[in-house]
Order: sequence, then C-alpha cells, then structure tokens
Amino acid sequence: MENVFDVLKERGFLDAVTSKDLQKHLQKPRKIYLGFDPTADSLHVGSLVGIMVLKWLQKFGHQPIVMLGGGTGYIGDPSGKSQERPLLQDHIIKENVAGIKKLFSQILDFSDPKIAPEFYNNHDWFCDFSVLDFLRDVGKHFRIGTMLAKDNVKKRLHSNEGLSFTEFSYSLLQGYDFYKLFTHGVDVQIGGSDQWGNIVSGLDLIRKKTDKQAFGMTYPLLTKPDGTKYGKTEQGTIWLSENKLNVYAFYQFFIRIPDEEVIHLMKILTFLDLEEIASYETHLKAHPQATQKALAKEVTTIVHGEEKTKLAIQASQLAHPGKVNALDEKTLEALENHLPLKHVSVDAFEGIKFLDFVINVDIVQSKSQIRRLIENKGLYLNETLLDDFHYVLSKKDLIGPYLLFSLGKKTKILVKVTKN
Repeated sequence: MENVFDVLKERGFLDAVTSKDLQKHLQKPRKIYLGFDPTADSLHVGSLVGIMVLKWLQKFGHQPIVMLGGGTGYIGDPSGKSQERPLLQDHIIKENVAGIKKLFSQILDFSDPKIAPEFYNNHDWFCDFSVLDFLRDVGKHFRIGTMLAKDNVKKRLHSNEGLSFTEFSYSLLQGYDFYKLFTHGVDVQIGGSDQWGNIVSGLDLIRKKTDKQAFGMTYPLLTKPDGTKYGKTEQGTIWLSENKLNVYAFYQFFIRIPDEEVIHLMKILTFLDLEEIASYETHLKAHPQATQKALAKEVTTIVHGEEKTKLAIQASQLAHPGKVNALDEKTLEALENHLPLKHVSVDAFEGIKFLDFVINVDIVQSKSQIRRLIENKGLYLNETLLDDFHYVLSKKDLIGPYLLFSLGKKTKILVKVTKN
C-alpha cells in the first residue's frame, strides 16, 4: 500500500517535518494528534486543512487524536497573531469546546473502533496543576534563549504590542500537552505552519523527560495567491458548523472560487484522484464552473454529508435566471434550514410594493441596488423575472407560506410568511 506520507506530499500538505524518519514511522499504525483552542464554538474553512490531514491519516490506518484546548483556551496562542487575544470567560470556553467536539464528531469517521478518533481536553490536567509543580516539572526543561529565538516571539517582542508573560508561556503548555499524550501512546503531532515552534517544544520536553523520540509535521496554511488567509470574506466568516453558516452559503462559497485557485483547493480539500483533478484542470476554460461545482460538492459532502449537500445543490438550481423551475411547497420547506430565511407577517407582505418589501425585510440594501438588478435581469421572485418597479405582492405569489427571491445567479433568500 502507498505510504500516507507520499500522498500528503504529492497533494501539497507537507510544509516541514521534524525528522526524515517520519515517513518510515508512518508505515505502521500510529496515534496522531491535532489540537484546537476553543476561540469560537466552531472552526472556519481554514481549519479544514488539518482536518483533511487527519482524514487522510485515518484512511491509511492511523488513529486521529483531537486535542480540545479547554485549558490553553484560557491563555490564547500568540502564534501568527499581531496582538494578544481577548481572554474568554469560563462558560464561553466550555460552550466552544462542546461546539468543536460536535463538529469533529460529524466530520471524522467512527465506523472502525480500532482507529475511531479519541478526544482529549487539556483542561483535565491543567485545572489542578499548581504553579509550583508546573515550574518544577515543566518549566525547568525550557531555556529562555531558545524560546526568545522563535520567530513568532521575536516578531511580537519587536512590535508595539509586545508579548505578555501569559502568551510567552503558551508554548510550555502546548509542549506539556504533547508529553501528556505521549504517555497515552501518541507520538506524532500535526499542525499548521505557524505551530512549528509549539510542536518542537513538545518534542524537546518528551526527549528530556523520557529520552524517547516523537515526531511533528506541519502543513501550509490555507491561503490565496496574494497570501491572505481563507476563512473570512466580505460577507463574514466561512464557518464549518451549520448553526453558524447554512449549508447553501457554505456550498456557494466554493462555487465562487476563482479559476486560478480551484485546482489547488481540489488537491487539499477533497479526496478526488489527482488524475481526475488534472482532467478538471485541462477542461477548466472549456467548461466554466464545472470544476467549482465539483469542488463545492466534494467539500460540502465532507463537512455536511450527502443529503444536506443535495439540498444545497437543489437550492442553487432553484429560480436560476434563464431557467424555469418547478417550485413547490414541499421543496421549499425542505430547504428552509439551508437558505437564508426571513420571517414576515401577512400584514407586512400583502398589498406591499415589492420595491418596499425587499428593503423592509433586508433582502437588498437600497433602491439603487434593486434598479441595477432589474436592469441586469437579475431579480427573480419564485420562477418569475421581476422587471416592474411597481409590482405589488399578493397571496398568489406565495408557494405555501413561502417566497423565494433570487438576486443574480447565486444569491437565494427564502421568505416565510406567517399569520398574525
């Protein structure tokens, strides 16, 4: 069988490894961990790279270990940050841990008990770890000179923001995490390229306390050609959890990926064979959007599952400009949780000019935006192109209790009209 190391390298996942022996080490089943601090109750699309590495490792018989930073979340990782993170309250951290654990439970594979993912929360060992014990058992193994030489520390020390002792101590905490998991049979840590220093801290602590070797691997951060990170857009953060971003909007994010970025994302965020990806690349210009649709389908299926992906695709096809679609109440009801949804009363709907209605319920921002949409034949109500500024809404426009507005080719908004 092909070594997972070779697969990860070929698809562009490898940034750096702590030892060239990692490739040989991965020829046998290992426990491999990836950690996330609970800065929010979900993860965004940038975190999907690490999740995909875990899924590839699991496909080759390795067991994913997910570290939920319920303890380190009280501190905040300074890696890659220009200023100190706000400190989170206890109940927020616990809610965030629960949200991230739920997300991993949804995406990772639990079908084989031998390699089913395991979860750890570092709050379990840090909550009763006294300062004196920590300094004696952990702090004595770290040298200030080595810590000061790390790139992320040097950058912050030379910035106006500086670096607090709280943040400076973070790498000790994460280093201890790796040591603690090492005692449970975990000997490989993966992380984004900004985590190199923290991973090395763990390796050093393990070596000094046990005289044994562990391994680390970093993957490139998910960035655009201009170097900016994926995950946030003008419309907001691209969250992985459905309660933070509906599946339709998630799917649409990938539909809108530019041609120059789509092949790279296919290699990183899907399990499509490289030969198939090469075929998409060859036909990219001849078949516009086919590659983006394939990418969107694959990634959405990985994160949200097949059924919800089908509904997102169906939602994308509804009331598409230039097409006649058979809309019915049952279809729109099924899509209620997958499209942006507005609730209005009958009084706020019947007999109202559509021009006023779409502004009142925040479907569009201004009358000038409506004018541009109409001039470009880009505003649809259900199956009908709206081209009359004076059109008045009535019950005959309803499909059951629903109205479906389409703004351009990609934006769909569902309105549910309720009785007073």
